[in-house]
Amino acid sequence: MQIIQRNEILPIGEYEAIRPHFRARVIEEKRARRVRLGEHITAVFENRDSVLLQIQEMLRTERITREPAILHEIETYNDLVPGDGQLSVTLFVEIAEKELRDRLLVELVGLEDAIALEVDGERFPVTGKRPDSFVEGRTTAVHYLKVTLSDAAAAKMRARGAQAALVIAHPRYEARAELAPATIASLAEDLA
Repeated sequence: MQIIQRNEILPIGEYEAIRPHFRARVIEEKRARRVRLGEHITAVFENRDSVLLQIQEMLRTERITREPAILHEIETYNDLVPGDGQLSVTLFVEIAEKELRDRLLVELVGLEDAIALEVDGERFPVTGKRPDSFVEGRTTAVHYLKVTLSDAAAAKMRARGAQAALVIAHPRYEARAELAPATIASLAEDLA
């Protein structure tokens, strides 16, 4: 999948004009790409459109107009665009209550190393680099991760014939979410 190029980024005023339609379309696409993993974790499979939306929204929200800052946002978010044979996953630990969230982020240390995508019984680790804000002895509330599939697994996903599940096998949190046909169909486009 091709990364976002600078010439695709609209100035804030032009983006405002298309924002309602563009946001609505990407949010609708993300419905099939969102997977609930137990009580406190949600995963979203990112694609080029979701990354483009995140860049445009960041520029809009932060009122970023300086070229070096725009290029920095593009470079930062392009890490979320999946490469060949890859899927990109953003994992959210969603707990509103601060005390519980702080406790679970400590209990879930190593969470980012306990996630896999299972395709027809074969497991592929979901991995990512530690964020700059990483604190030893706890995990973060948001993880940016990728999974690289074998050629055979990617072909099965593209053919929409695979059974697939996102799995967390952490000593303090286990969850399994079978991917719906709509999710597999959407991910097949990422692997095309």
